[in-house]
Amino acid sequence: MREYVTIFLVAAVVTYLLGVVAREVALRTGAVAKVRDRDVHAVPIPYFGGVAMLGGLGAAYLVAHRLPFLSLSDDRMFHDASVVLIAGAMICVLGVLDDLFELDALTKFGGQVLAAAFLVVNQVQYYSVQLPGRGQFALDPTQAALLSVIVVVATVNAVNFVDGLDGLAAGVVGIGAVAFWGFAYTLAAVNEETLAITAALLCAALGGACVGFLPHNFFPARIFMGDSGSMLIGLVLSGSALTLTGQFATVDLSRGAGGSQASLLPTLLPIILPIAILVVPFADLVLAVIRRTRAGRSPFAPDKQHLHHRLLEIGHSHRRAVLIMWLWAGLIAFGGVLASLYAGRLTTAILAVWVVLTVVMTFVLPRLQRPAGPTT
Repeated sequence: MREYVTIFLVAAVVTYLLGVVAREVALRTGAVAKVRDRDVHAVPIPYFGGVAMLGGLGAAYLVAHRLPFLSLSDDRMFHDASVVLIAGAMICVLGVLDDLFELDALTKFGGQVLAAAFLVVNQVQYYSVQLPGRGQFALDPTQAALLSVIVVVATVNAVNFVDGLDGLAAGVVGIGAVAFWGFAYTLAAVNEETLAITAALLCAALGGACVGFLPHNFFPARIFMGDSGSMLIGLVLSGSALTLTGQFATVDLSRGAGGSQASLLPTLLPIILPIAILVVPFADLVLAVIRRTRAGRSPFAPDKQHLHHRLLEIGHSHRRAVLIMWLWAGLIAFGGVLASLYAGRLTTAILAVWVVLTVVMTFVLPRLQRPAGPTT
C-alpha cells in the first residue's frame, strides 16, 4: 500500500512541476487553444498538459523500479506497464501534433488504432472474460485483439469528448483510476495473489498525474491537457484494464472482500468496469454520435451540446458543473466497486445518500438559486 501511495505522490508532484514548463513551451510554439463558438473559455489557453502528465507517469514508473516490494515483482508487471506507457507516448505525440497543426479526424483515428494495436502485439490485451455461471470464456486471438482495440479506442475518444470544461477530464479519469486501483488491489488480496500488479501500478500513477495536473487546469485553467493529454489518460486507463485478464487468468472473481460468493456483480465487474468508470463520457460520446448522425453531420463534427454544456445552460456555474460530473463519475465508479466487494446494508446506505445528493445538486439546486422573475 505504501509503495502505491509513493507512486501516486511522485506522479502528482512531477506532473505539477512539469505543468509550468509545458505551459511555457506551448506559448513559445503557438500551441494555444483559440476561442471558438463552442468553447467556454474566454481567452486563449496554452496546450501541452498531456506532456506534463506523460512525464509524471514516466517518473512514477522509474521510481517503482527502485521500491523494495515492487522492484522484486514478476517481470510481467513492468513489461506490461512499459508497453502501456510506450503506447501512451505514441498517442501523446499524436495529440501534440494535433494541438499544433489540427489533424483531421481520420488521421487521429488511425493513430489511435495504431497505438491500440501496439498493445495487442505486445500481449497487453483481453485473454478471457468471466461469464456468470459458466466460468472463464477464453477468447480466440482475433476476438481478443478486436475487443481490446475497440475498448481502447472507445475509451480514448470518450475521454476526449468529455474534455470540455476546466478540470473535467482530469477529475473524471482520476476518480476512475483510484476506483480501479481499489478494485485491482482488493481483487489480488482476497484471492491471495501478489499485490504487485500492473493495473494497480498504472492506476496509482494515473491518479497521481491527474491530481497533479488539476491545480493548473481547474477553473480558471492556466493550461489545457489538449488531445495529447485526453488521449493519453484514456489509453492508460483502458490499458490498465487489459492487463487484468493477462495476469489473473485463474483468479476467482466471484469472491468479495468478505469471501461471499452470492453476488454476480464481482464476476461481471471486470467486463463492465472499464465502461462503468467512464459511463459519463461514454454516454456523452454515444449521444453526440446519435445527435450528429441524425442531423446529417459527421460523428466527429464538434458542437456545443455535450452534457457539460447542458449543465451550464440550466444554471450551474463552471466549477459546480465540473463538481457535479465528478460526483456522477464517482458514484458509478466507486459504487460499482463497493457494491461488488463490500456488499451490505452500510454500502447500500452510502450509495443511496450519494445518489440523492447528486440528483439534488444536479436538478434541484439550479431551480432553488434561479432568480425570481420581475413582478408587475
